[in-house]
Amino acid sequence: MREAVIVSTARTGMGKSLKGRLNATHPITYAGHALAHAIARAGIAPGEVEDVVLGSGHPEGATGYDIARTAALKAGCPVTTSGLTVNRFCSSGLQAVAVAAGRIRNEDAPIVAAGGVESISLVQLGGHMNRHHLTEPGLMAAKPEVWMSMIETAEVVADRYGVTREAQDAYSLESQRRTAQAQADGLFADEIVPLAVKMAVADKASGQVSMVDAVLDRDECNRPETTAEGLASLKPVLSGGMRYAAGQTVTAGNASQQSDGAAALILMEAGEAARRDLRPLGAFRGFAVAGCEPDEMGIGPVFAVPRLLERHGLKVQDIDLWELNEAFASQCLYSRDKLGIDPAKYNVNGGAIAVGHPYGMTGARCVGHILLEGRRRRAKWGVVTMCVGSGMGAAGLIEIYS
Repeated sequence: MREAVIVSTARTGMGKSLKGRLNATHPITYAGHALAHAIARAGIAPGEVEDVVLGSGHPEGATGYDIARTAALKAGCPVTTSGLTVNRFCSSGLQAVAVAAGRIRNEDAPIVAAGGVESISLVQLGGHMNRHHLTEPGLMAAKPEVWMSMIETAEVVADRYGVTREAQDAYSLESQRRTAQAQADGLFADEIVPLAVKMAVADKASGQVSMVDAVLDRDECNRPETTAEGLASLKPVLSGGMRYAAGQTVTAGNASQQSDGAAALILMEAGEAARRDLRPLGAFRGFAVAGCEPDEMGIGPVFAVPRLLERHGLKVQDIDLWELNEAFASQCLYSRDKLGIDPAKYNVNGGAIAVGHPYGMTGARCVGHILLEGRRRRAKWGVVTMCVGSGMGAAGLIEIYS
């Protein structure tokens, strides 16, 4: 039986959307950068990559072309390397890894790259996509929750399942603390590949924008100075008048930060890796998705994770490390506790509330991180899971080679 193993990973630092170092850089640039370094770390030639599968939450706005194909060319791959862009919104990066693993297991591909990229600065916030959400009349009448904002769904989860503002803030403070400690200990250094860029900086007095040289060599979104008092002082993003919920708990401090970035991994058939005398980081063992009500999309992991584990004969207690994407503290708390995940094994170095959430990148970043952190901890099983807009959950099972 063919196996899909992961032999390398590389990513950019997380750039703060609009104000960060990637605010004027085309996503092809940093997707290609991450991919080129993942290829180099694998010790292979760019032309040996048969296909590049990249996730993007807003693929229609990223380039005008298939960003996986253009990123492959930017990374130095020849025209013979193909590209495929996939979109499962917040799970796009994880979906890309699953697709790449499937191509290796089922289609005899020897080497496939996978990853994810998002430029919230230039696409979602930069005006390069249609901000008008066109609704389909029949579905809008039958299921209007499909078009709810993510913040509204986070409020629904908090209200429906009794997740208090205090609990959300305490969770977020711990995410910030864990990320700050991980940064201080250099735990992201083996993931991040520095990138020199031109950054747009606006003068506060005149508003004039100038381009300055900068290097993104670390995650720049987290706030090590965060305090409980500071979180408690923040006003809710939505403070009433909502159609579906009271809107009094979700703040800028207990929700994921908008950010830009890219991550890439090289997957290989296990026999091919052995022939090359490579030491894989681990194997991608399985992937599952599930649907839930759109108005509580944040609890998607509650449905996807049991499906994944059942198919592989595992229980929650068998998993050594978890990465559950922190879209919002309300959905993280409910999903973690409903599944019975030990907090000590969960988002051990913080999550998106601290480091940021470039939609298409996050799943790929989490796969790379769980492999490297799992090796440090001599773990065996890791699960990456997240909620997905419109009411879905996704989960991937990774066997970590220590």
